[in-house]
Amino acid sequence: MKGILGRKVGMTQVFTKDGKLIPVTVVSCEPNVVMQVKTVEKDGYNAIQLGVFEKKQSRVNKAEAGHAKKANTTPKRFLKEIRDVEGAYNVGDKIGVDIFEVGEVVDVTGTSKGKGMQGVIKRWNGSRGPMGHGSHYHRGPGSLGTMLPKRVLKGKKLPGHMGVETVTIQNLEIIEANTEDNYILVSGNIPGAKNSLVYIRTAVKNSRKASPKEILTYTEETVVDAVEDVKKDTPVVEETTPEVENTEATETVAETENTETTEEAVEEKEETKEETPEESN
Repeated sequence: MKGILGRKVGMTQVFTKDGKLIPVTVVSCEPNVVMQVKTVEKDGYNAIQLGVFEKKQSRVNKAEAGHAKKANTTPKRFLKEIRDVEGAYNVGDKIGVDIFEVGEVVDVTGTSKGKGMQGVIKRWNGSRGPMGHGSHYHRGPGSLGTMLPKRVLKGKKLPGHMGVETVTIQNLEIIEANTEDNYILVSGNIPGAKNSLVYIRTAVKNSRKASPKEILTYTEETVVDAVEDVKKDTPVVEETTPEVENTEATETVAETENTETTEEAVEEKEETKEETPEESN
């Protein structure tokens, strides 16, 4: 037997490489601390006590503080005892999600959601009476018993408080056990509301063999990666020097042409000046 305590985060879905969709429940499992080790010689049975999630110092009494000090840790909010555990543990050891393998079958125990005061139809899945044709029986509990006992027999399904019960769902499969982020993906749904405490342990009535499934993983591209990909795809344009040489040549030709034109204009002006005095004479 092996187990771990965690919190129910919520539900999502994953895809296998075969194209199959699997609904899963995410369970956040911080490393559990072994608070106490019980033995047959001292306590009459073998068990370990696990503790998880720190407790406020304002709500810790002296007994809890001394109990946590023996394990060299802080007082924990939730404690759970596991009997006949696999392996040998010492006080202060930590248990993580790596105790479970992908494909392993487990049982999950939690506290169901509270529904408040409910009738027999919702609470016990009863059937209602006819809604028309003069019927006066609709959503009642039905007959309360025979006339002879003159009392309501034990076990009669009546209206009352629904939910907030310890519920165990058996033979669920471990889809993923992530040691980096400390979470476990369990196939299907598990009892309890979000952020409620759940207990995952080895399946008691398991008759199936472990069949691990390969799920698809996705990586998100960042802006830096996208820019690098664009740089890789764009061709590199080499800078050529001949264009610079051509531009320099064109500039020199233009300058020479301008100088030639100016020299011709100066010569023409001098010729006109020489011609004008002769015409006056």
